[in-house]
Amino acid sequence: MNAAALAYLGAGIGIAGAALGAGIGIGNLAGPAMEGTARQPEAANDIRTSMIISAALIEGVAIIAEIVAILLIFTS
Repeated sequence: MNAAALAYLGAGIGIAGAALGAGIGIGNLAGPAMEGTARQPEAANDIRTSMIISAALIEGVAIIAEIVAILLIFTS
């Protein structure tokens, strides 16, 4: 295998891992947030704010991983 083929393979695996990790992370975040809102409706605004901030951080990591994968493709 040449270097370009390995870069494409690594980029594909990286993007798949980032998408999978972000999906699992947001799933693990949203479930308990829904349960917390159901148990304490008066705390819904605080829970929602914390959930949005955490989801943004998780998505940020996924976007950085996708940028690294795109750089792997175009620099090889």
